[in-house]
Parts: sequence; C-alpha cells; structure tokens
Amino acid sequence: MNELVAFVQHVLGGFQAMSVWEYVAVSLSVAYMLLAMKQSPWCWVAGGISTLIYTILFFNGALLMESLLNFFYLAMAVYGWVQWQRGQVLSAEPNGLQEQPLPVSSWSLSKNIKLIGSTAAVSLGVGFIMDNYTHADFAYLDALTTCFGVVATYLLAQKILENWLYWVVIDALSIYLYVCKGYFPTVVLFVFYTVLAAVNYYQWQKSMRDCTAINT
Repeated sequence: MNELVAFVQHVLGGFQAMSVWEYVAVSLSVAYMLLAMKQSPWCWVAGGISTLIYTILFFNGALLMESLLNFFYLAMAVYGWVQWQRGQVLSAEPNGLQEQPLPVSSWSLSKNIKLIGSTAAVSLGVGFIMDNYTHADFAYLDALTTCFGVVATYLLAQKILENWLYWVVIDALSIYLYVCKGYFPTVVLFVFYTVLAAVNYYQWQKSMRDCTAINT
C-alpha cells in the first residue's frame, strides 16, 4: 500500500513539475491525431508545432534519439502537408480531369514483414552505438521507437493504412519509456495515442474500402 501511495505521489509530482510547454505539446498532439483521423492536412501543422516543443524537451531529458526523432517529425510535417495538399490522383469528371486527395492504400503482409525485419536490424545497430558512445538512457528501446517512428511517419505521409498498426506498438513501448523518465502528461497522451491509433486504423480501413467500392 505504501508503495502504491508513493507511486501516486510521484505521478502527481510529475504533473506539477511539467512545464506549460509540455501541456501545449500534448494538446497540439491530440489535435494532430484527431485531424489525422479525418485525413485533414491541418494535422501536419498541429503536429509540426508539437514536435518542435518535444525536440527541445527530450534533448534536455537526455533522450537523444527521441529528440532526433521529433526533429525528423518536424521535417516530415512539412512533407506531409505538401503531400496531402497536393494530391496525387487524377480522376475523370464531367468537366475534365480533376485532382483528388491522396487516397488510403495498403501494403502486403510480405512487404510489411520485410520492412519490420530491416528496421529492427537498423534499430539494433543504432542502439549499440547509442549505448556505447553516448550518454543516452534506454539506448536500445529509444533506438527502436525512433527507427520505427521514422518508418511509420513516412507511411502516414503516404497514407499507407498499416502505419496505424506500427503506431499502436510504438506508442505502447513509448509509454514505458516516458514513465521511467517522469514525463507523466506525455504518458497520458501516449495512452490516448495508443487507443486512437487503433481507432484510426479502422477509420482509414473503412475509407479505403469506400473508395474501392466507388471506383468499381
């Protein structure tokens, strides 16, 4: 019982110790996920500002790969905005060819397995370097979430359905990482992320099926 009380006090203390900037980042990240569910390109704006804040927070917390990952997210926010705004598909309309938003698509199981294998191998290599040559905490787990986060973000920008399955795993692992570092508002965010990533998978799957039905 005493251990439980101590843990609750530790959690509450973590919330009180967090800066206003982390709460701003959390709020913008929630907005990012909700906008992504609706396939709105404005999700990249909210996500870009949020990741800029997290880049600084994680660097100060010695989560070097997480900081680097969020710097990458910032660049991908620009790429995703352009990709989603521009659209890549021309459809035949009564008044000629019209540009349509980038549709949701899916990768085969074999392609995903190859991607997982290659990314896991890279993660081990990066983790070894971080563990032996830097002051990074949780080097291998940090490297794993970072490398798969890079892959999942690219898949999201391309509107590949399976990106949300990657995020379910990444976010669940990140919860443990952030609990250990005391980023408790971010822990709450990532619990929400894990659930919402699963919801987004089914939402995008439905969108892809509806699009396929319209085109057949």
